[in-house]
Amino acid sequence: MMGSRTRFGIALALLLLAGMMLLVLQLLQRVSERNARFDRMFPVMGTVAELTFFTSPENAQNAADAVTAVFDEVTDLCNIYDPESELSRLNATAADKPFVCSPELWSLLLESRKAYAFSDGAFDITSKPLMDLWGFYRKRGDSLPTELEIAEAQSRVGLNKVIFNDDDRSVKFTVRGMSFDLGGIAKGYAVDRAFEAVSKFGIRRGVINLGGNLRLFPEPPPGKSAYRVGVRNPENKSELLDETLELCNVSLSTSGDYERFVTIGGVQYGHIMNPVTGRPTQGRHSVTVIAPSAQLADWLSTAIFLQGEALARRAESSFGGVAVLIARPTETKP
Repeated sequence: MMGSRTRFGIALALLLLAGMMLLVLQLLQRVSERNARFDRMFPVMGTVAELTFFTSPENAQNAADAVTAVFDEVTDLCNIYDPESELSRLNATAADKPFVCSPELWSLLLESRKAYAFSDGAFDITSKPLMDLWGFYRKRGDSLPTELEIAEAQSRVGLNKVIFNDDDRSVKFTVRGMSFDLGGIAKGYAVDRAFEAVSKFGIRRGVINLGGNLRLFPEPPPGKSAYRVGVRNPENKSELLDETLELCNVSLSTSGDYERFVTIGGVQYGHIMNPVTGRPTQGRHSVTVIAPSAQLADWLSTAIFLQGEALARRAESSFGGVAVLIARPTETKP
């Protein structure tokens, strides 16, 4: 017969086993919570932001709130539609006297100067007069601009017509009617700042997507080896190209003229303006740039879209970690 000591030993063993099982279940639950998927989508900066984090729900909520705050700060900084934004105040007064910039705006302007120089003037944040002329910011009707109108607008375009004082972070326009538009670089800047904010919460897995400006986190989604990113077909934006990118810990930006355009006389003109010709693009292709920072990917994709293959190869050799994918329309078979 089983003795009392034996029964006690069995009971103790079962109790210990139950405790271990409970501990394992608790650990599994904690691991599951740490890898829980969190998604948030919201409109901002004239586009849509999409956040995906793999972390605990509470941590994800706090991180998403921090990203929202960052995007709002960048909007307050450089929204050309808000007369109270710092950029609007600069545009309104820099022709009369030097405008002293905040460190944040100055950082954006320094990168814009770098982009202008590297692209031989293709990336130019002073192109707003041309954007206005062609009806991207205000309706112009159904007639094309005249050569005289284009030339007049071009006279107010060119970053080389701006005086930058590095000592006091000030800007002075030398031609009245000039203005800055940071639409080709601000979203990338915002994504970089958002990624820094999220990193403070210890989140290592996730994606920040601001209107096609992506930041992929250092570690892949649970159970995956990388993030899979599809690139839209420039001939049909509802389709993806056959090649799928598998990446981690990089930023991406795609520029194409199929998303935003104006139609004049039944012809579509893309929103990417060529400041040299004074005309918007009409090429049905796209440029995707992979880079260490979203800001770099943002302006490079625009500049390469305008300048083409030669600038793409120069960018890959000049900036570490940069790769460029140019998607061109397929040739029509006879």
